[in-house]
Amino acid sequence: RMGDFYELFFDDATRAAKLLDITLTARGKSGGEPIPMAGVPFHAVEGYLAKLIKLGESVAICEQIGDPATTKGPVAREVARIITPGTISDEALLDERKDNILMAIYEQGASFGFATLDITSGNFLIQECISKETLLTELERIQPVELLISEYSTLEQDLQRMTLKRRPPWDFELSTAKNSLCQQFETKDLAGFGIEKAELGLCAAGALLQYIKYTQRNALPHIRTIKLETQHQMIAIDPATRRNLELCQNLQGGSDNTLASVLDHTTTAMGGRLIRRWINQPLRDREILNARQNAIKRLLENQDYAEIKECLTGSADIERILGRIALRSARPRDLTGLRNTLGRLPKLQNQLKNIVDEKCQTLSAAFSDFETLHALLENAILENPPVVIREGGVIADGYDEELDELRNLSKNSSNFLVEMEMREKERTKLSSLKVGYNRIHGFYIEISKTQSQQAPAEYIRRQTLKNAERYITPELKTYEEKVLSAQARALAREKQLWDELLDTLNDELVRLKQCATALAELDVISNLAERAVALNLSLPNLSDEPGIQIEGGRHLVVEDVMDGPFIPNDTILNPSRRMLIITGPNMGGKSTYMRQTALIVLLAYIGSYVPANTATIGPIDKIFTRIGAADDLASGRSTFMVEMTETANILHNATENSLVLMDEIGRGTSTFDGLSLAWACAAYLAENVKAYTLFETHYFELTSLEETLATVKNIHLNATEHDDKIVFLHAVKEGPANQSYGLQVAQLAGVPQAVIQQAKEKLHE
Repeated sequence: RMGDFYELFFDDATRAAKLLDITLTARGKSGGEPIPMAGVPFHAVEGYLAKLIKLGESVAICEQIGDPATTKGPVAREVARIITPGTISDEALLDERKDNILMAIYEQGASFGFATLDITSGNFLIQECISKETLLTELERIQPVELLISEYSTLEQDLQRMTLKRRPPWDFELSTAKNSLCQQFETKDLAGFGIEKAELGLCAAGALLQYIKYTQRNALPHIRTIKLETQHQMIAIDPATRRNLELCQNLQGGSDNTLASVLDHTTTAMGGRLIRRWINQPLRDREILNARQNAIKRLLENQDYAEIKECLTGSADIERILGRIALRSARPRDLTGLRNTLGRLPKLQNQLKNIVDEKCQTLSAAFSDFETLHALLENAILENPPVVIREGGVIADGYDEELDELRNLSKNSSNFLVEMEMREKERTKLSSLKVGYNRIHGFYIEISKTQSQQAPAEYIRRQTLKNAERYITPELKTYEEKVLSAQARALAREKQLWDELLDTLNDELVRLKQCATALAELDVISNLAERAVALNLSLPNLSDEPGIQIEGGRHLVVEDVMDGPFIPNDTILNPSRRMLIITGPNMGGKSTYMRQTALIVLLAYIGSYVPANTATIGPIDKIFTRIGAADDLASGRSTFMVEMTETANILHNATENSLVLMDEIGRGTSTFDGLSLAWACAAYLAENVKAYTLFETHYFELTSLEETLATVKNIHLNATEHDDKIVFLHAVKEGPANQSYGLQVAQLAGVPQAVIQQAKEKLHE
């Protein structure tokens, strides 16, 4: 910070000028050479910081800690904070509906521990995994914006697309980690958190915490706990499946036409982040899922979801506001956002009081006893305060007697100036005399050029203008010092009151965080109730009996973008019917049918209603898909290699409680090799793995597996011909398809008629 600008020098200036498209200048010399310099205005710095952070850069902010007005020589400065992609908290730099995760990984042989933290919410988690594949699966789910690894790590090749920071190996030492965590949580040991045995995860958590302290240069009062996550708590979804099901990101990398885009009509930014967490991490804990289902059911019965959504409308992102309060980087409008949200809580509680549901009442209890805090903010902060506290004008009149007195002294200066002007005009008989003030020259008496020769002797010339002279008098100078002193003291008092407010809020941080968490969950649950009505969803039955039975299932996203009606279909999988061989024409709906089954299972396991007439879903531990493929040029892998790698992963890791979608196995190689591979994979899945499998194929020979393997059944997507044209019925029927309609699909795609005719002749040979 240099006055009204933030400046960069030397190589930083040269690099920033290119990245930010700002002017590169020079200032002074070093070693006889001009020092490169580039800068941005202080009021626009957030936009430039956002651009640098999105480019993966880290930025150290050096603030002026001395007063330029009273300091002789260079103003003292120090690094106030270091902003990195994983440690930002400023609203302008964040995507409001996406978690901003910092992650650290510690490896020991073939095992890994990792820790994640969202600094804005204080959510601190650790996990351990025993294979690199599981680690990469979790990385795909978590999508960290910044990743910390040891200088000795061997993972760099696998993490090329991540923003990596190498940290010294001693940051990952277990004893250092335990001491650091106990110090942060103010505990004697970590037994109360249930994480003491997760030593690899602890090593990662210690390194992450030290990095946060290094970058923030501040206390972290909102990070008060840490939670251990385990693989058996959630349904595993590998990276390929996550991409193929287009949960939060479509295959083109955008967010349109995804499950999240259809399901997320949440009211708050906190709810938007939470529903994405649920979608990305379906749970196996029936108690949690049943609680979510029951809450949605009660909201639907009472028709209360619309009123709840209305109460939530306009709520601020208090989860992130509380993070900024804890980091002492909150701004005035953060506090007005918190104030306005706390003011909505009584109405929300009133809306929830008659809903007979344990989950709803638990959420409602988190909204209690904030009247005093709301009143404090109501009295302390102006209705529409300035953006920053720097210039004051944030604390409301009437809140503090001392501040009011200092402000009145400053405000009453206008009365004093009017009174002095009248008195001096009368005394000097100079009609052009005016008394005024500007920020550069302070108070002055102005007399026109024509009358300036008659100025009294005690008038001291301060400034000469084209048509006037400006003067100061001892009386005016004394008053000026008094007013400017009052303004400075008022600003200092206001900043003191601001710090006291932040102290008070930090004392209530635990309760406020619980309130924010409850608001986000209520938002998601009321949103899922609204979506159940709007999208005609039904309550699924989560059963302990093995199998998947879906009647009238639909694909939410495809249905959402279709002009006409969606044709619903049934899916029946159970211990005696574990694999369905799916045949039928291209464009007949096979891939849609497979994906809708997976999405219905996933929705059931986040506690949501599902797009089906009825659905009974048994225990599921993992969802796998092998759908479509493209060359992975970055890793030097062909389409067929990608296909086989994904297939191998499924064959090794699927269990009898897994749901597996297999699409066109073997198509990336010759017909006979492809058929042989497809046959062998299907047989292995049916006989050895025994997973619930939807196996789509164009190899009609595979339909004969039904004759030799008891748990394999054939189904097909129906189509018919009319006037030599194909009509897709999109209905699932038992048994194999009787023909593929390849030529008719080619005709639909616009292949020249001469080519179609030649193909027909070849077919009849």
